[in-house]
Amino acid sequence: MNTDTRAAAWAVPRHVRRRRAGRRAALTCAFLLFAGLSVVLGCRTADTDGVTPVPQLLAFLPWLLIPLGVALVIALYTHWWSGVLWAVVLLGLLAWFLQPYGRTGDPVGPAVAELRVLTSNVEFGKGTGALVGAVRREKPDLVFVQECESTCATLLRAELGGTYPHRRAVEGDGSKGSVILSRFPLTSAKGVEATLGMPAAVAEIGGLDVRLQLAHPMPPLPGQTGVWARELDALHDVVARDDKTPTLVAGDFNASQDHAAFRPLLDAGLRDAARLAGSGRTPSWPAATLPAFGVQIDHVLVSEDFTSRDARFLDLDGTDHRALLVDLTLGRAG
Repeated sequence: MNTDTRAAAWAVPRHVRRRRAGRRAALTCAFLLFAGLSVVLGCRTADTDGVTPVPQLLAFLPWLLIPLGVALVIALYTHWWSGVLWAVVLLGLLAWFLQPYGRTGDPVGPAVAELRVLTSNVEFGKGTGALVGAVRREKPDLVFVQECESTCATLLRAELGGTYPHRRAVEGDGSKGSVILSRFPLTSAKGVEATLGMPAAVAEIGGLDVRLQLAHPMPPLPGQTGVWARELDALHDVVARDDKTPTLVAGDFNASQDHAAFRPLLDAGLRDAARLAGSGRTPSWPAATLPAFGVQIDHVLVSEDFTSRDARFLDLDGTDHRALLVDLTLGRAG
């Protein structure tokens, strides 16, 4: 820069220089937001969960409207019209992907039984006392409990063993233990072999055999997204093996409809009971820290033999997951 150019630059008033610097900073912020959102929505479009942090961000896909809105306001304020166009494209993609995913439809035949199902992650057993109270109030027929360690298992047996004489469990400390409690007779079935307990059983309900599978794959933690995807795939394989028997899969899936690893379960014919009852985006986690900005990762998935009459999410003390309570009708295929 020669002397005349340098002098001209310094001749620009200070407030103008500050405004220009502020505009550059705002445009840089908007560009980075647009770029990051493009990566996440690009992975969603390509039907892949990508690598960290994409799977974690996909879990909160509806809330990406917030950074997108911020970037759009910046683009409008700074008259960055190509940025506005970029925002419109991303907004269209986001609106499309916020639509419910999966099948709906009428039951396959006449109703033979009505049942109530409750699933709850009690967070290392800390929410067991609250769960016992909820079970006594709501009187579900089937209870799926995740992260039920030894004290949880002992308390459930002592407090609910008379009401729920049938059970299948994977014993374990910390987050590994899981249990299915049932009013209906159960016969053994092979569960999913995974890091965390995922027991299975066959229940006799309304004269029909119903497959029960508890779901609790590993969460998509950084460095462990491969394990998470493989365990969801193992759940899918169990479901896809038999499309004739009524099936109910419930638990903490650590995934939502926005994850490519989760959607094959819905493509295999399972339907989300909460969505069928009109609660497809109700958050279930994290209930203790940011409930208003949560995500639904706790699900009850059912085959087309079931209809869902109602779904409610229950706040339980001691756990960062809301319990899910659904009322189902089981039909008999013609």
